[in-house]
Parts: sequence; structure tokens; C-alpha cells
Amino acid sequence: MTEHILFLTGKLAEKQLRQILANMEPEFSYTVLEMGIKVAALMNADMIGRRLKDTHGATRIIIPGRCPGDLAALSTQLGVPVERGPEEVKDLPLYFGKKIKQSDLSQYKTKIFAEVVEAPFLSVAEILERAEYYRSNGADVIDIGCQPGRPFPHLTESIQALKQAGYTVSLDSLESDDLIAGGKAGADYLLSLNSKSLWIADEVASTPIIIPDVHGDLDSVEDTIRQLQAKNRAFVVDPILDPIHFGFSESLARYNTFRERHPEIEMMMGVGNLTELTHADTSGINTLLLGICSELNINHILATEVSPHAHRAIREADRARRIMYAAAQHNGLPKHVADDLLTVHDINPFPYSREEIEALAAEIKDPSYRIQISRDGLHVFNRDGLHTAQDPFEFYPHLQVASDGGHAFYLGVELARAEIAWQLGKRYAQDQRLNWGCAVQAGETKIDLHDFKPIGTTQKKPDFSE
Repeated sequence: MTEHILFLTGKLAEKQLRQILANMEPEFSYTVLEMGIKVAALMNADMIGRRLKDTHGATRIIIPGRCPGDLAALSTQLGVPVERGPEEVKDLPLYFGKKIKQSDLSQYKTKIFAEVVEAPFLSVAEILERAEYYRSNGADVIDIGCQPGRPFPHLTESIQALKQAGYTVSLDSLESDDLIAGGKAGADYLLSLNSKSLWIADEVASTPIIIPDVHGDLDSVEDTIRQLQAKNRAFVVDPILDPIHFGFSESLARYNTFRERHPEIEMMMGVGNLTELTHADTSGINTLLLGICSELNINHILATEVSPHAHRAIREADRARRIMYAAAQHNGLPKHVADDLLTVHDINPFPYSREEIEALAAEIKDPSYRIQISRDGLHVFNRDGLHTAQDPFEFYPHLQVASDGGHAFYLGVELARAEIAWQLGKRYAQDQRLNWGCAVQAGETKIDLHDFKPIGTTQKKPDFSE
């Protein structure tokens, strides 16, 4: 049975929607229904429930992406599944492509060890608080970092408290006494052992993370590997990732060489030497490193959030590993899987050309201002005309705003967003916050600017002279 989709839209978008569907040459049949409203985004689920009397034999109904309301209740009422489409009608081809190749981002292979670097300086309660933060951002293992020469009298208590709270725990120390104490307290992993400290593995049940005896010398880890394999012990090898200009390229080659020598041995990569020690956006660095981990089957990374610019590194690594895993399952590129790591740019930041915006502006018959962007700059329009600029201050002589200041405030915020989006190459949609992907913490406070947007008020130019 061929799928038949009912697309609901508004008057301004109807013509464009029909053209896009015709150009797609879809495998499904469809009906486009204009709902008696000018702007499609002003529809809501209740309005659709009241107005839609005929579903035209649809097997599913697609409504505009910004349409609010309870779609589950609407689906029950209409007897047809209702879903939100993309926010921009021009994204329909991509939307249907993503539907066909939908990925499951609940799965991943690479475990994230999130290091509490300053653990000796924190109380047990503070370590537990940090652990919960890391776990909420995707960490699988909480790594307790020891500081050389810094006493850590509550080491055992901290590990026991973490284990009682249900965490998987690793301990990172150069001191054998710390490692033995941590292992006996219940640490699941110990970082890092070599041939000289391998005896510690015989004292505790913790899984050892192995490093070369001599930095950069893979041959120096071979005997350690043989000993552990002879004892049938689980272990992980860390060839050590070096910072840029301090052996980075050579260290990447080491990871590749080790994987060629040992296709099945588990490996770790300490990504913090790149994210912390490179002043660049960490989302891109994490994406690249997790891509390398995916190719080389590196299933453990050690990550940190010490530097202020790296304060989303755990969350970014979590998204990167899921995206890379999903792409690998389809034997494809890590494109169009999820946009969480496009924190600064967007896939298609300018869906409409200046000419298309001019055509839309010509249809507007009311005084409310619309704001859009194209490659040419910012566009502001209402029934009185269209104005284009690259600097929002250039609009000031042309805009008439409400005397109470509310409309001026609203336009100021929206034009600032539009300018940022245009400068960076991000998608801008009026009345929507800019999407910063996983660079913005989930649950942060949001302000609804609809409260500052008076509709139908008498507008006049504000006086900024005072």
C-alpha cells in the first residue's frame, strides 16, 4: 500500500510547499491543504482539531515544525498519526532523507572516563556532586585524579562513597600506595601501570590501564601485555596522545601502529591533551578524535573539563561517540546523523535567497515586522516595505516601533540574533533561540520573548536621544 501524506500549511507557504514536493518526486502520494490561515507557524493542534474535517485518506499528517500542541491527542482525535515536519519548508527533502536513514543515538561503544582532576582538594560530598554532573553529561566511569605530592587522606572514603552511589570508578595516580589503596577500596580501573608497577595488578582486582615503560616506545609495552595475557587478566593499553607541537602527529601514528599489531586489544585515548591544550572549540576536536576512536576501535577515552573553554567537553564527547557509532553502523559518513556538534555553524544556514524573501515580503499586508536572513544580510519587512542591511543599526531610520518600548526591545533582541546568525552562518528563525547544539547546557533558563511583542499596537519611532 502506497503511503499517502496530508501536508497542512498556511497561505504564504502553500505555493512553495507544492513546488518542493513536486521537485522531490516522492515515492508517496500526497495532498496539500491550506488551513485558512496566512502564516503556517500560527497554527496549533487545537486549531487543527477544530478545522480539519477531512483527512483525505492520509496514512499520516505532517504539520509545520513550529506548530505547538499535543500531537498525541490530535492523532487520536483524527485517527491518523500526526507529526511535526521541519521548521523550514525548504528542509523537507532533508527531513525525508533523515526519516529513511533514521539513526539510533542511544547506542555507543566508546566509554568516557571523566576525570575529577582536583579530587584531593574536594570533600567527599563535592566529589559526589562532580560525579553526578559528569554522569548526567554522559560519563560512564568517574576517574579520581591524584596530585603528585598532595595528600589525599579521604581517597579510600571517596571511592567507597562513589561505589555505594552506583558509579563505576577509576583511579589515576603515579603512587603505588594510592593505586593499591584505591584498588582495595573498590576502584574498577587503575591508571596507569607499566612493567615496573605491574605487580600492583596482582594485589587488587581492578582492571589495569597500561602505558609504555618509555614514552612513545610501543615495544616497551609488549612484555607487559604478554604477562597479563598469560594470567588471563583484562587490561586496556594507552599509547598516550600528545599535544600539538609536542608529538601529536607521531602519537596518532602510534595508535594506528598498535592497532595493526594488536587488532583485538582494548585501547584508551586521553583526549584532554587536545581539548585542554588547544584554544579551539572543543566540539570539533572531540568530533575528530572520536572519529579516530571509531576507526581504530578505541573503546575508552579519558576526558577532562579543567580549562574554561572546555567546560562542555564531556557532553560533546558523548554526542560525538553516539554519532560516530551510528554512522559506522550504516557504513557511512558522519553527516545528517545529528546536528548537536554543529555548535557555531549550521548545515544550511540560509534556506531562502534574497529574491525569495522579496517575493514573500510582497505578500505581507499587516504591520507586524518579519525578520529573515540570506547570504546578502538581514531583511526586515512588513506591509510598508522591505529593508536590507548587514548592520542592524542601519534599520533604525526605517522602523516604526511601539511607544511603550516593548516592540523596540523585541526587535532589538531579534535583530541581534539575526546578525549573529548571519555572521556565523547559523540558521535564524524569528521568535526562536539560536541553536548552539551541545555547547549549551540542557535545562538552562529560557525567556519567552513573545511577552515583549505587542501585536496590533500603534507604532512610532523611539527616541534614543536621552
